[in-house]
Amino acid sequence: MLRSLWVGAAALALVITSMPGAEARSLDDILSSGTIRIGINPNFPNMSVRNDAGEWEGFDIDVGNAIAEKLGVEVEWVPTETPQRVPFIVSDRIDISLGALTRTAERAKLIDYTVPLHTEVMAVLTTDKTEGDTWEDFNKDGIVLANMRGNWSVGWIEENMPNASLELVDTIADTVRLVGQGRADAIVENVDFFMGFTKNYPAVNWRVVKEPIFVGYCAIGLSQGNANLAEVLNIILFDLHSSGMINESWEANYGAPMLVKVEPNPFF
Repeated sequence: MLRSLWVGAAALALVITSMPGAEARSLDDILSSGTIRIGINPNFPNMSVRNDAGEWEGFDIDVGNAIAEKLGVEVEWVPTETPQRVPFIVSDRIDISLGALTRTAERAKLIDYTVPLHTEVMAVLTTDKTEGDTWEDFNKDGIVLANMRGNWSVGWIEENMPNASLELVDTIADTVRLVGQGRADAIVENVDFFMGFTKNYPAVNWRVVKEPIFVGYCAIGLSQGNANLAEVLNIILFDLHSSGMINESWEANYGAPMLVKVEPNPFF
């Protein structure tokens, strides 16, 4: 996810080089075993979260189950914290990683990616009470921006929007509440993950500023050189995008359509 982009190449490389090498399972190995090991982020609703019955549910769970069904295998869910995703692939603890794995050049030196699974759009979420057609319009005195402690975007705002004030809270729900209750004017973040919480404030006329700040493309991560597995996953993703399954699951889990949809391309 975009929140993890602050992890430097040196730090990531240090983690990887300290781990023993392992040969990744091929597509044939996965099919022979009858199981695919899928890494999911355990602390990232609504990508993956345990329900009251202790079962996994969320967007990644829907996608993972669809992939397994098309491969004709069962899923072994492997909880994988944000900084563990690349090391778990390299050390062959998982076959593929979901969990909003944003494509970056530094990660691509260590793992391979499929075609994009979904996007993450950094933009401005506000209401009709606040004027502004670009994110720069919100960089002014009198504007209060809500955000979460520890988010990488806090530093981005401090650097690029120094004239606005920041009000920090601990959760996505609290961030949206600040704006919904009129205690802040806008949220500058990966707003896809905030949209579902706006429904808690039906009297508020919410809007997303049309001009995005940044569009990140998240894909499935897998071991380098695992070409046959990558090819099959790309074909599966084309089918899931073309059928509308991915966008339907996104809207069902996040309460709003993906702001920038991935267009299926048969010529990956």
